[in-house]
Amino acid sequence: MTNFLQNMAGMGGMTDQVIATDFLNSAKSGIRNTAFAITETASPELRAALREQLRVAVETHGVISDYMISKGYYHPGDISEQSQVNIRAANTAITLSQQ
Repeated sequence: MTNFLQNMAGMGGMTDQVIATDFLNSAKSGIRNTAFAITETASPELRAALREQLRVAVETHGVISDYMISKGYYHPGDISEQSQVNIRAANTAITLSQQ
């Protein structure tokens, strides 16, 4: 049923990749914002809570990255291969916008 809905939306097998990429980007943003917040707080209790959130966010980023690498969606050590993945994603987005 999922493939049927994906095909109707013109997204084929891209859905998992799109969701994972969005999740990874959100995790990166959360890490950056939490690290910034740690430097801005004067409260030791709040700083400790933010450090714990940062630790969890970094672990989550690792889990998402490992998933994406295992699926061939993310190639952090191979810019050439990552470029090809990005070009395919961009072409899919262009195709979707033309439908």
